[in-house]
Amino acid sequence: MHNAVIVDAIRSPVGRAKPGSLFADLHPVELLRHVIEALVKRNDLDPGSVDDVLTGCVSQVGEQSFAPGRMAWLGAGFPEHVPATTIDRKCGSSQQAVHFAAQGVMAGAYDIVIACGVESMSRVPMGSARLDRDIYGPSVTARYSEGLVSQGVASELIGAQWGVDRAAVDAYAARSHQRAEAAASLGQFTREIIPIRTASRLADKDETIRAGTTAESLSGLKPVFRTDADAQRFPGIQWSTTAGNSSQMSDGAAGLLIMSEQRAKALGLKPRARFVAFDACGDSPVMMLTAPIASTRRALKKGGLTLNQVDHYEVNEAFAQVPLAWQKEFDADGQRLNPRGGAIALGHPLGASGARVMTTMLHALEDGNLRYGLQTMCEAGGMANTTIIERL
Repeated sequence: MHNAVIVDAIRSPVGRAKPGSLFADLHPVELLRHVIEALVKRNDLDPGSVDDVLTGCVSQVGEQSFAPGRMAWLGAGFPEHVPATTIDRKCGSSQQAVHFAAQGVMAGAYDIVIACGVESMSRVPMGSARLDRDIYGPSVTARYSEGLVSQGVASELIGAQWGVDRAAVDAYAARSHQRAEAAASLGQFTREIIPIRTASRLADKDETIRAGTTAESLSGLKPVFRTDADAQRFPGIQWSTTAGNSSQMSDGAAGLLIMSEQRAKALGLKPRARFVAFDACGDSPVMMLTAPIASTRRALKKGGLTLNQVDHYEVNEAFAQVPLAWQKEFDADGQRLNPRGGAIALGHPLGASGARVMTTMLHALEDGNLRYGLQTMCEAGGMANTTIIERL
């Protein structure tokens, strides 16, 4: 079996999903193109040697409907014979792209792969692909006759089950912004971000971090997912999820250059990390956001590790309740959990988030001279991906 390694990992800055924001006027194909071009050029790579471009993207409609990875590759002027495909595992789409890329290398099907992701939530709003209100199908609706809920309501159910109250989620959300603000001020995102010039500005830093955020400033925000029907159905819920303690809808792209170790060495490129374990699993689609717990257990077992041996944990901050419940379940060290902030502060451009988080984790491992990193992401439908990497 071939050893799969990460040779490079970069990302765009993350912009807010609103008119006038960093990338609101930039086509998502062009956003991804900048990342792919940078991966190829800064590694002095022959683009014709790339075997495949695997692209995570959730809302595959409108400007993101026509294989955005393929269009970005062609837009960069790279050889036409290199193919691309698009992957949708919801919030973990580009993390799954990383899995497929590394597993293809390990199986001998690939030597050089780009695993990437993109989402422009300004230009292709979340949910815009849903033309029919029945997104589940009658058989799923019949199986879960008590009724499936939105992710926001699922976050409230998780908070109730794990005893995570409003004060805890607001404190966690403030900490996410504070950690991201500190990392940015220390230049810890500089190596991973590629500046992108748009028609109106140079985008070279994240737009999403809210400096000076405190738990007190978040405490006045109203819960956004409570309805009268849900309040009757779940009478014990405290209703704590607000816009301030949830991930931000965002625009962004990220990508990793993944190779066989033999090919990297032949090209004179330094492997930066190897893959220790992969997992993808499902859990209750009603609770929806709990699968990272089961997936983490499975990945640790596959890697022959305990959580205490892992130096850095990334648990995607879809909602603050998710990493807090995960932390409680594993009695995990809070200092190792999302130490540079997460999606609450850095944004959640859906299809790009898996690759963005992996990029941030790799750079943090390098900066801290740390060994193992674990990344897990909750996904719609009650799924999760988990990856463990070892810095080289």
